Amino acid sequence: MAAACPCGGGRAYPQCCGRWHDGEPAPDAEALMRSRYSAYVLGRGDYLLATWHPDTRPAAGELGLDEAPGARTAWLGLEVKSHRATGVDTAEVAFVARFRIGGGRAQRLVERSRFDRIDGRWYYRDGDAG
Repeated sequence: MAAACPCGGGRAYPQCCGRWHDGEPAPDAEALMRSRYSAYVLGRGDYLLATWHPDTRPAAGELGLDEAPGARTAWLGLEVKSHRATGVDTAEVAFVARFRIGGGRAQRLVERSRFDRIDGRWYYRDGDAG
């Protein structure tokens, strides 16, 4: 039996974010956001860069996935608060992601992320923390 998907969507990884990681386009901004969370959990920097909007995409070394062993981020869970279309090819997803750096206390990342659809594929543009 396949392991549950890290995004918390309630399905096994291959039927959930695994198919987006394998190249199938995410059907909406929420699915893309969940798949990006799973990519952080799994260290899939290639997927994160491929799904980042070309206008805001960072350099590969800026993703924070190459941390020293004692300072690695452990992702603890994701809760999607809302998902809404803001236009024909734009959307926002509000979420809370829990994480721990090294052996430190659990922390929360609260963000409202913006997404654009280009040629049928969704891309993460940017977000506002808080």
